[in-house]
Amino acid sequence: MNDKLKTGGRLARYIGSYKRDALLSPLLTVCCVVLEILIPYLTASIIDEGISAGNMQHVMKTGLLMAALALLSMVCGVVGNKLSARVSTGFACNLREAMFENIQTFSFSNIDRFSTAGLVTRLTTDVTNVQNALHMILMVCARAPVMMISALVMAFSINAKLSLIFLVVLLVLTASLFVIIPLSMRYFRQMFKKYDAVNGTIKENVGAIRVVKAFVRESYENSKFRKAAEDLYRNSVSAEKIISLNSPVMMLCVYSCILLLSWFGAKMIVGGTGLTTGELTSMLSYVMNILMSLMMISMVFVMVTQSMAAAQRIEEVLDEKAEIVSPENAVTRVKDGAIDFEDVTFSYHKSAETSGKPVLSDIDLHIRSGETIGVIGGTGSSKSSLVNLISRLYDVDSGCVCVGGVDVRRYDLETLRNEVAVVLQKNVLFTGTILDNLRWGKEDATLEECKEACRLACADEFIEKFPDGYNTCIERGGANVSGGQKQRLCIARALLKQPKVLILDDSTSAVDTATDAKIRAALRTHIPGTTKIIIAQRIASVQDADRVLVMDEGRVAAFDTPENLLETCPIYQEVFNSQSQAGSGDFDEAARRDNHDMKGGGRA
Repeated sequence: MNDKLKTGGRLARYIGSYKRDALLSPLLTVCCVVLEILIPYLTASIIDEGISAGNMQHVMKTGLLMAALALLSMVCGVVGNKLSARVSTGFACNLREAMFENIQTFSFSNIDRFSTAGLVTRLTTDVTNVQNALHMILMVCARAPVMMISALVMAFSINAKLSLIFLVVLLVLTASLFVIIPLSMRYFRQMFKKYDAVNGTIKENVGAIRVVKAFVRESYENSKFRKAAEDLYRNSVSAEKIISLNSPVMMLCVYSCILLLSWFGAKMIVGGTGLTTGELTSMLSYVMNILMSLMMISMVFVMVTQSMAAAQRIEEVLDEKAEIVSPENAVTRVKDGAIDFEDVTFSYHKSAETSGKPVLSDIDLHIRSGETIGVIGGTGSSKSSLVNLISRLYDVDSGCVCVGGVDVRRYDLETLRNEVAVVLQKNVLFTGTILDNLRWGKEDATLEECKEACRLACADEFIEKFPDGYNTCIERGGANVSGGQKQRLCIARALLKQPKVLILDDSTSAVDTATDAKIRAALRTHIPGTTKIIIAQRIASVQDADRVLVMDEGRVAAFDTPENLLETCPIYQEVFNSQSQAGSGDFDEAARRDNHDMKGGGRA
């Protein structure tokens, strides 16, 4: 219970500028309740002092007063409800913004702890549940207790003995809530995990719908989604079965109260033991007020129980601290593109419980500024892991990575990442125009600068064929451009940063060899001072590099010029020979032609 209160207290600070409304809403609700409570009391007066006594003047005066109270109560209720809606929606907006901003600070290792579907669920469904709970709390937690206490006071003022029935009912309902809520909480926690699974299946399927259709796997995907949806259904039904017990218990108490009041009240009226017809009518009204208050309280408990599971998941995101941050007195200038790995070991899982074999071990490399370095290796040889350490997307376990002679952990993160441009293995374009996407590399880039970067990346040739040219809209994820076009746009985006280090992580795999050669020639000619690291599967893509790094199972197998590797490195020889044979005899000629282009004999 203490943990739940702490969670609620932490999230409450995101009410922010809506605190005034959060205070006014319950106050108006209390005013609404007090006015409502007076109406049954006036009803008894009309019956006993007006109708029974034949005093129509009293009936008229009291009736007008009741109408005025009802109207004023309605106004207070409407305004209070409007304010509570404003507070809850503003709270949800603040909460989503805070979560999203915190997610933007996460390092890759932080993001690895949360699935994409899980983060989406927390930002949407979980926040909506907490928002609804806050709205209910503001409306009901002020209304229900005040209504119940006021009705009890009024009932006891009319007839204390008869009002004892209410106390018995209160004890029964309270006991039922203490049994139902803990049982349902466990199922609600599981239910949100099932939501993650459903969202994950949807995201994966929609994102890869072209692959699904190409392999005719619709039936398989339908089956997978059906399983996730049915798991969520079963868990939800289990939770609702427990919650549904609240309703019959509540109705049993309501009708039992009405029957007991009618029975004993009628006997008291007939026996003339101090209860009038009007007072009995008021008592029946108050019993409904009390029991409706209890019903509202039980609904709040149910909603809060459900929202607490959501609140704890939200808190996990808000409390997650970025593992990689800029240090104090950070270095804000990168001298050059020299890169040094000194006895580096790295693994993705740092905790003792999940630690496994390091993905990189004993890496010792020294790259001069302006060099072009090729990187090859089999799948799973940790090529991408190696280059991710240069821009400090992850931190090493031991040893150090230096750029420009300075340990990357000493740099201001923004400075480092502006000087180390990375075109990741998975190319991503965002919704917007081509210019919008290019300017991710440089916000204030002119049209001419964008065109020059696209020319170097060989992207200008297809952009100019679009009717809208550089103002062509890119669909979400770059769905309306080919894989090769997407790669070239991402390379152009990175070139706009004018970095001291450029990393191409298998970023030309979807372009033809001729275009690949043009891009490499342009990079060598136009940014000679930039250190270029090219991860590739094609041997032709690295043959013109100053040196080639051969990775094998997270270790450096060889690091030398392409010519020397062809004589000394079995892995490089095997890749070269296999691709040479696959090229139907003209691989050597193509490689020589590519090399000639790189040396300046071809057109950039």
